[in-house]
Amino acid sequence: MNHRASPAEAREFLAANPDIRHVQMMLTDHNGVLRGKSLRPVELAALYARGRPLPSSIAALTLSGEDAEHTGLLWEVGDMDCIAFPVPGTLLRCPWLAAPTAQVLIMLDPELGLPSAAADPRLVAMNVIERLKKRRLHPVMAVELEFYLLEGRSAHSRPPVPVAPRGRHPHVYSIDEVEALGPFFDDVYRACDVQGLPAETAISEFGPGQLEITLTHRADALRALDEATLYRRLVKGVAAKHGFLACFMAKPFGGSSGSGTHLHLSIVDEQGRNLCASDDPAGTLLLRHAIGGMAETAADMMALFAPHANSYRRFCANSYAPLFPTWGINNRTVSMRVPTGPADTRHVEHRICGADANAYLAAAAVLAGTDHGIDREIDPGAPVAGDGYQVTDAPALPVHWPLAIERFALSAITKDYFGKRFVEIYSAVKRSESQRYLGEISNQDYDWYLQTV
Repeated sequence: MNHRASPAEAREFLAANPDIRHVQMMLTDHNGVLRGKSLRPVELAALYARGRPLPSSIAALTLSGEDAEHTGLLWEVGDMDCIAFPVPGTLLRCPWLAAPTAQVLIMLDPELGLPSAAADPRLVAMNVIERLKKRRLHPVMAVELEFYLLEGRSAHSRPPVPVAPRGRHPHVYSIDEVEALGPFFDDVYRACDVQGLPAETAISEFGPGQLEITLTHRADALRALDEATLYRRLVKGVAAKHGFLACFMAKPFGGSSGSGTHLHLSIVDEQGRNLCASDDPAGTLLLRHAIGGMAETAADMMALFAPHANSYRRFCANSYAPLFPTWGINNRTVSMRVPTGPADTRHVEHRICGADANAYLAAAAVLAGTDHGIDREIDPGAPVAGDGYQVTDAPALPVHWPLAIERFALSAITKDYFGKRFVEIYSAVKRSESQRYLGEISNQDYDWYLQTV
């Protein structure tokens, strides 16, 4: 399996872009935060030829950038250097930046990246995809990301202020709302064209200032996840250029809709034929087995689908965020939805993840469930018709952060698909975040308890 980019990619890029002054190399951590270094163009050849050393602790950082204890990647190994290499096809211009700048995703080498390689989210996703391919099953994926566009001053205002051209009331699917943000959308699409990202439909979502631009499906699932990672950074960069803040929190406003990551998945054979395609609206037996596996493993994977404390504020009835690992046909109240459409487009839309999820890890969890279900021919049961929030015969998803973390840490399924070391490291990082979050005294504490108890 060739996971390294060719040095020719760097030579050809610099020849075509002689004005480039900076190159940002970026590793995706557990939380989807891009961490790395800014290089000069002269350093690019060595990066492609020999990789670049990074401290092992970079794979064991909390969301706020602090070292997480008990990962085995800090003092235990002397914070040793691990080697990262560029991801093929991700050396691209950043047109939203004033200075001529390029960026490239990097990934820890499976061997030279030890001991931290076990924690690399992209490598985790790549390994699960390869496991499916060994069955001669090839995942086709698309990623939909919802986000809120906020006023730039919102970085320091509480609560933040949405950019809502038509006022603070929701205007779902409003063309006027999209039109009013025309300059922002124009720059997003221009930047996507420069980077080759497959951005298509733009819509105004349920909350004021809540938006979505769809990315079309890719036959190379790993490429779709790379593009989702690049797209998130692009949207944030273009928003900042316009004086806005693009917010991918799962639930930034208590009274408004949360933001989700919807993962679309079909399975094709080695000739590219859709193995989910069927005149039956429920799809083929293979698709239903995949859905059965997703449902059976969903609770164990919740810490990947909802990785932060704020993630769990999104889960409530009548919110378009599911509460049970259910499935349905053309039904947005369930976790796994089989959309309507022509028979040859049949696929499943996984709807549990928040917009704050790491695309690599969320997809790895979905694909692990897919493989699990196909391997065991798991029957998902009858599809839910009508209101999925009224289901009474399905176990609820764990919508409490510490409980989800421990469920993930103790799961045999997660260790099987992601490796014991990844589960240990990820769980340690999340436990550290959870303990710090729960140890903070918030304004709510004072409002409720200061004078009443």
